[in-house]
Amino acid sequence: MPNITFCLSDGRKMEIPAKTGQTLMEAAVANDVPGILADCGGALACATCHVHLSDAGFAIAGGPSDSEDDMLDFTEADRVPTSRLSCQVVIIDAFCGATVIVPPGQA
Repeated sequence: MPNITFCLSDGRKMEIPAKTGQTLMEAAVANDVPGILADCGGALACATCHVHLSDAGFAIAGGPSDSEDDMLDFTEADRVPTSRLSCQVVIIDAFCGATVIVPPGQA
């Protein structure tokens, strides 16, 4: 079972267990990670699960689809080159130990 570290906007870190095949959003919601609202439940319709991946995490997860890229224009927090919607990042074993940043300003 991969462990994922979420760096929260207040400086705290949460290391949470995640299951291969679930999304970062599902793992975050299941573990009450602050700042991951997931209002649409993963339907790629709200951008309230916006995160910044570490460079290593982004290299593993890859870039957003065209639909996700469009939705990233509506995030509350500033978009960066490694921005992803956590509902669109499926966890694989190689993602174990990756860092996910909950950006400042994320509601």
